[in-house]
Amino acid sequence: MKDKFGIKRWSLRVRIFISMIFITLIASFLIALVSIYQFNREAKEYHQDRLERKENSIKEHISYVLANTTYPLTTENLPLIFRDRIHELANIQGTEINIYDLNGQLLKSSKAAFSVDTINQDLPVKILDSIRTNPEKRYVEAGTTTDNKKFRSSYSYIKDTKFKPLGILNLPYMEDDGYYEKEINNFIARFIQVYSFMLIISVIIAYFLSSYIAQSIKAVSVRIKEASLNEVNEKIHMDEAPQEITLLVDAYNSLVDDLEASAALLAQKEREEAWREMAKQVAHEIKNPLTPMRLTVQSFQRKFDPADPNIREKLGEFVNTLIQQIDTMTSVASAFSNFASLPAQQNETLNVVEIVKLALDIFNESYISFHTEENIIITRMDRTQLIRIITNLVKNAIQALDEDKPNPRVAVQIIREGEKVKITVADNGKGISTEDRGRIFEPKFTTKSSGMGLGLSIIRNIVESYHGTITFDSTPTKGTIFTVTLPITKEK
Repeated sequence: MKDKFGIKRWSLRVRIFISMIFITLIASFLIALVSIYQFNREAKEYHQDRLERKENSIKEHISYVLANTTYPLTTENLPLIFRDRIHELANIQGTEINIYDLNGQLLKSSKAAFSVDTINQDLPVKILDSIRTNPEKRYVEAGTTTDNKKFRSSYSYIKDTKFKPLGILNLPYMEDDGYYEKEINNFIARFIQVYSFMLIISVIIAYFLSSYIAQSIKAVSVRIKEASLNEVNEKIHMDEAPQEITLLVDAYNSLVDDLEASAALLAQKEREEAWREMAKQVAHEIKNPLTPMRLTVQSFQRKFDPADPNIREKLGEFVNTLIQQIDTMTSVASAFSNFASLPAQQNETLNVVEIVKLALDIFNESYISFHTEENIIITRMDRTQLIRIITNLVKNAIQALDEDKPNPRVAVQIIREGEKVKITVADNGKGISTEDRGRIFEPKFTTKSSGMGLGLSIIRNIVESYHGTITFDSTPTKGTIFTVTLPITKEK
C-alpha cells in the first residue's frame, strides 16, 4: 500500500521539524486535559468535604439538643423537639434540613414548601436499604435537577444518647461550580496564551535543531557522493557533532582509508598489467621487422659475389632494406618511450589561442578551419605538450576523412566556459563505431592499418596531468568531435 501522504519521501529535516511540533502540541493538549480534570476533581472533593463538614456540624448540634431536651427521646417527639431549632440550624448552616422517621416518612423540614427535585415526602426503599447496609449508616445521593444543576443529598441516622436510631437526617446540598468554572476559563485563557508563545519558541528551536542535524548528515552525504576511487578523498572532521553523527563520520573516515588502500592496490595491479601488455606489444612490433631483416641478410649472404658487376647496386638495396626495418623499430621504441614517460611539467603561462594557431600552421589542407570568439585565453601548461595535443587530434581527423566523400571538413574551435577553456576538433569523416567507443583511449588500440595506437592514450595522459578532460562525440558516417577541456588561469 502506497504512503497516502508521502511521508516516506519527506526529508529527515522535515520529519524532525514536524515531529517536534507534533510532540509539543500533544504535550500541550495532555497538560490542558489533565489540568481540567484536576480542577473538576478538586471541585468534586470540595463539595463532598463541605457536605461532610456541614453534616458533622449539624449532627453535633442535634446531639446537643437531644441531650438537653425535656421531651422523651422518641421518633414521634422529633418534630416537637426540633420545632424551632430546625430553622435555627438551617439558618446557621445555610442549608435545608429534613428529618424522616425510620420508615422514610417526612417528620419535619426547615422549609414549609420545598422542591420536589431535592426533597421527597417519602424516602425510596433503595435509600433506606442503602443506609441500613452501609457500615457508616450513611448514604449520599448525587444527581441533577430539572434545570441541570448538580446536587448532593446525604442521609444518616439521628441517634439518641444511647446511640439508638430515632430518625433519618437529610441534608440537600446544591453544588455551585461557578467559582471553579470561572477558574477553568481563566486557566484555559492563560494556558492558550502561554502555550501559543511556547509553540512559537518550539517552532524556532525545532527549525534550527532540525537544520543542525540535517546539515551534519548532509555534509557527510556530500562527501560520500564526492568519494572517488581515482582521487584523494578528504576525511571529515566534526569536533562537536552528536554521537550518532560522530559514528557516521568515523565510518566514513574508515571507508576513506579502505578506499585509498584499495585504490593503491588497484592502481598497482593496473600498472603491472599495462606494462605486461605493453611489453608484449613492443616485443611483437620488434619481431615484425626482425624477420625480413634476417631473410634479407641470409639471401645476401648466399648470393654475395665480389666479382659481380652489379655488386654495388645489390649492396645498396640490402642497406636500404635494413635501414627501413631499423627505422620501423626506432619508431616503435620512440612511441613506447613517449607513452611511458609523463609529460614534462615545464609549465608556463601561455595564450591557448596563439598556441593552437601555431600548431595549425604546419597543416596545408585547405579544408581545415579555425574559429575562436576571443583572442586571449590564458592557461598554464607546457607549450610543446599543447602543440602535441592539437597536432595529434588534427592528424587523426584528417586520417578519418573518407577520400570518396565530397567537401571534407576539419574544424578547430576554442570556447571559454566559465573557468574552463574548451578546444574542439570536429571532422565529417567515417566516425567511430559503437563497438569501438569504449576502447578509443586504450593503449595499442587503433583502427588504422599502421601505427602503435598510442596517440590518444598519450594525449589523455597529458590532458589529465594538467587537471583537464578529453571526451568525444561521434556518429558513424557523419563524423567525430573531440573536446579537450583545460582550466583557465586568471590574467594578472
